[in-house]
Amino acid sequence: MLNFNFYNPTHIVFGKDTLDQLNTLVPSDAKVLITYGGGSVNRFGTLDKVIQNLPGRKIFQFGGIEPNPQYNTLMKAVQIAKAENIDFLLAVGGGSVMDGTKFIALAARYDGDCLDLLTPEFDLAPVDSAIPMGTVVTLPATGSEMNNGAVISHKNLKVPVFSMFTFPKFSILDPTLTFTLPTTQVANGIIDTFIHTVEQYVTYPVDARFQDRTAEGILKTLIEIGKTTIEEPTNYEARANLVWCATMALNGLIGAGVPQDWTTHMIGHEVTAMFGVDHAKTLAILQPAIWEVRKEQKRDKLIQYAERVWDITESDDDLKIELAIQKTRAFFEDLGVKTHLSDYDITEEKIEDLILALKNNNRTALSETGDLTLEISREILKKAL
Repeated sequence: MLNFNFYNPTHIVFGKDTLDQLNTLVPSDAKVLITYGGGSVNRFGTLDKVIQNLPGRKIFQFGGIEPNPQYNTLMKAVQIAKAENIDFLLAVGGGSVMDGTKFIALAARYDGDCLDLLTPEFDLAPVDSAIPMGTVVTLPATGSEMNNGAVISHKNLKVPVFSMFTFPKFSILDPTLTFTLPTTQVANGIIDTFIHTVEQYVTYPVDARFQDRTAEGILKTLIEIGKTTIEEPTNYEARANLVWCATMALNGLIGAGVPQDWTTHMIGHEVTAMFGVDHAKTLAILQPAIWEVRKEQKRDKLIQYAERVWDITESDDDLKIELAIQKTRAFFEDLGVKTHLSDYDITEEKIEDLILALKNNNRTALSETGDLTLEISREILKKAL
C-alpha cells in the first residue's frame, strides 16, 4: 500500500426528512447565499423547503449555474457574495452546483485575479480561507458533497479547483429529493459513480485490500441496483444505495494509498468541452475503449475486476478480461446510455481536434503510470468510434 494522508471533515446527514435538520446545521445569524441550477428545485418545491428550514437568516439566492459550471456565471455570484458580505453558502443541487459553489466560496475571499484559482495541474488554490458552505444533494453522481474538489469550465476548458478550505461543512443526503430526476440524469449518476470507482481501482496492485474490497462493493452495488433505481424511481432502498455509493466513490476513502488513473476523465472532459456530450456519457464511451487498449498495463487488476465484480470464472485470463469489458459496456447500454462516439455524431475526422486539445491542455502523459501519450489517446479515441 502506498503512503497517504487522509482528511475529510464533512458532516453527512443521511436519510428521509433530513432536510428538517438544516436549521441546526447553518449558523443562526448567517447571511446565506443559496445557489442552484435550473428550475427543478423550484418546480418540485425543494428550494421552498430549504428556505422554510432557515428561519431568521438573511437569505439571498443565485440560480442558473449550468451543467459544467461556467467561470463567468460564477463570477456574478461572487459579486453578490462580496457586496452582501455573505458568510455562508448553501448549494442545492448536483455536482455542478456544488462545484460552482466551491469556486464561489474561494473567489469571494480572494483579492487577486480569480483565474488564479483554476489549477490545471491539480495544485491547491492559492488561498488561506473560503466562505463556509453546506450542500443539499438532489442528484447523486459526483461525490462533490464530501470532497474538496471542483471542475470549472472556462473558455471551452474544464479546469480543476482544489482547496483544503472547500470541504462542505455538512451535506444533507435525502434520497427522496432525487426521486423526480429524469431517467437520463439517474443513468449519468450511476455511470459517473462507477467510473470514479474504477479510476481508483483498475490500475495496478499494491495490496490495498480494504480499498479494493470497498471499491468492489460499490461496483457490485451499482450493478445490482442500477436498472432498478431507473425503472422504479421511488424505490427508496435502491435510490438510497445509489446516493451513498456516489458519495463514497469520491470522498478519498477508496483512493487512499492506491495508484489512480483518471485518463477517462481527462479525455472525457475534452469531448464534453468540444461537443457538449454529457460528462458521464463521455465516460461510458471511453472506459471500455481505454481498457481494450491498455489491457496489458492493467492486466492484473482487470483480471481481479472480472473475477470479483462480474464473477467471471473462465480459466483463460484473456477471456476473463474480454468478458469483463463486454459486461461493462453492456451495463452502460442497459442503463440507456450509448457507448460509442459515433452514437453522438462524432466522426473520425474530429479525433485530431481532440488530440490537439489534449496537447494544448498538457494532457500528454496520462494514466496511473504517466506513460499514456497522445498517440495512445488517439488509439483510444479511434477504438471508441
